[in-house]
Amino acid sequence: MTRILLIEDNADAREALRALLELDGYEVHAAADGTEGLELARTKMPEVALIDIGLPGFDGYEVARRMKALPASPVMIALTGYSEPDDRARGREAGFAAHLVKPVDPDDLTRMLTSLEIPGPGSRG
Repeated sequence: MTRILLIEDNADAREALRALLELDGYEVHAAADGTEGLELARTKMPEVALIDIGLPGFDGYEVARRMKALPASPVMIALTGYSEPDDRARGREAGFAAHLVKPVDPDDLTRMLTSLEIPGPGSRG
């Protein structure tokens, strides 16, 4: 089963995305900040990390930079309200493979995971 790490400080958004991903058949580990997220990345070794850019403490860009240094670095997807070309370029520089604009459309998330060759083993329905 594919493991996904979700790092999102907004509790409602975190739980909604967790539920959606679990319905698609993923094993989801969730964190509210970068410190907790990095610890989960080290211990759970997820294949994918969905990382909010606007986190408390150090931001999602710093989380991505630190996560890239892990022995088993996951595919990282930025979650953000910012979608300008400069924002996307900054995400690529930090190590993000993809960029999803919030609020995340469930179908866009599924398509993105599939395009990154990370299809869910189940389906929502």
